[in-house]
Amino acid sequence: MATKEKAGAGKSGAKGGRAEKGSSMIPTAHKGDRIPAAPPRLREYYAQTVRPKLAAQFGLKNPHEVPQLEKIVLNVGMGEAIKTPKVLDTVVDELAVISGQKPVRKKAKKSIANFGLRAGQEVGASVTLRGARMWEFLDRFVSTALPRVRDFRGLSTRSFDGRGNYSMGVKEQMIFPEINYDQVEQIHGMDITFVTTTTKDDQALALLRELGMPFRGDEKPVVVKH
Repeated sequence: MATKEKAGAGKSGAKGGRAEKGSSMIPTAHKGDRIPAAPPRLREYYAQTVRPKLAAQFGLKNPHEVPQLEKIVLNVGMGEAIKTPKVLDTVVDELAVISGQKPVRKKAKKSIANFGLRAGQEVGASVTLRGARMWEFLDRFVSTALPRVRDFRGLSTRSFDGRGNYSMGVKEQMIFPEINYDQVEQIHGMDITFVTTTTKDDQALALLRELGMPFRGDEKPVVVKH
């Protein structure tokens, strides 16, 4: 009988595997767990300030014609991954920390015997940011990352593709404060492409400049003729 009483007491004391009230095993919610995340600061700035300014500057009466940022693509190519596949694992982890999103591994489409490259072999990683993550990345990139570039004198205005998209290269991932310098095994760069909804470079330049991209003012965009 004593054995049954002990067993019964154990079941009533921790019914369903849950601890009694007051036990440290019960998870307690923090005060802000139900508060929704604040909207991206730069997206609010675009809607309230940049959008009306661009509409007036280019005489756009249709609100759908006003240029806006569609997506940001981060791409890292690692030729060293051909001989050392583990290098790509580190790149993927760093890109995930920088973007806040899981990267996609890029595979070679063709085999190149001179480089020892086989079709289907992983040689890079890429991330496409949209929505809130896109705006938050741009905000951090402009306000924190670019000022950490050595001898930075502004971005070139000659990197538009003639269809309203802007591409630039970053030499070191160290400019992003999310990267821990002591844990970096190899310094590498990346390509960043800003895709807009307009097909005109002058409108895309005005958009990115209003969003805080520090372009050099002494250069004129190269007009690409199709």
